[in-house]
Formats: sequence, C-alpha cells, structure tokens
Amino acid sequence: MFVIKMSNKSIFKALSSQTRVSIIKFLLEEELHVSGLAKKLGISVPVTSRHVKILEDVGLINKKVFGNVHILSANIDGFKRLFDPFIEEEIVNISKDESLFDALKQMPAIRIKKIGKNNFITEVDHEQGHYLYEVDGKRPDVPIDEYKPHKDVLLELDKIIPIRRRKIRVKIKKESNAD
Repeated sequence: MFVIKMSNKSIFKALSSQTRVSIIKFLLEEELHVSGLAKKLGISVPVTSRHVKILEDVGLINKKVFGNVHILSANIDGFKRLFDPFIEEEIVNISKDESLFDALKQMPAIRIKKIGKNNFITEVDHEQGHYLYEVDGKRPDVPIDEYKPHKDVLLELDKIIPIRRRKIRVKIKKESNAD
C-alpha cells in the first residue's frame, strides 16, 4: 500500500516546477534511467537527480534499483492519494448479516442502479459516473451487494475517470495562393 511521506503542501511545492512536471510527463510515457531523463530534459544529470529526489520524497516517483542502475517511473497512486485530505469521511452502521450495499443504501448522496442482475454505483454527491469500491485499500473480487464484512472496514468509492495521456492539436494547412 502506498503512503504519502510528506504533506500535500510539499507535494504541490514539488509540482510547482516546470522541470519536475516535465519529469512526470516523461515518466508517464516510459521508465527511464536518470541519465536518459536528463538527456530528454536537456539538463545535467546532477540537476536532474535533485529534481527526481524531490519528486521521490513526496511519493510521485518510483525507483527500481538494479545494482547501481536506477530506473524511474511515475507513481500513479501518489497522484490518486493527493486529494485524500479533501475527502469527507462518514460513519454508517450495518448488522453483521448485511452487505456493503446495504450501507450505501443508507446514504442519500449515493445513487445505485440495477443493470441486469448487478448493482452499480452511478452517482456520488450529485456527480454522475462509474464508481469502483475498495475495502481497506483493496479491490474485492465480489460485487458490492455480496460483500459482507466480518469486522469494521473502510469503504472507499473511486470514480473511474479518464486520464489524459496525450493532446493532439490539429491545425488546418493554409491554402497557397498559387495560380
């Protein structure tokens, strides 16, 4: 399980540098050695290493070590956890024979739609979409209406959102005035 080592203030400060944002962009595309990253950035390896260290300290970069070779990649879970301090937590009580679905039915801000024989979470706090659920940080293999917890658990709802991986600006060629 991923744990943010620093405060959100440190994370936002780490992302305030255009160089560090570029590092994240490159590492979202591919894993890189620090020297390959420095070459792409057009800066020295020591300067790149200092930027990488800042991003690594706040949990936005993963490092795999093979001997004295360090391969870097972006840590997507680090971005996911950025917003945890802004999420409100509520308490719902259910009996031991009820499912997590029964807990959600108690919450007026959550809408569930039955499609076929399955129930899907389709809205949370008036925000429509498709939602997945996690229990204590793990995604169960059973539908939410079949999951019956045997102890107190933390239920988290994650909206499935597209992550933009690329922008393509399409430009119209100017017509030449050749006769």
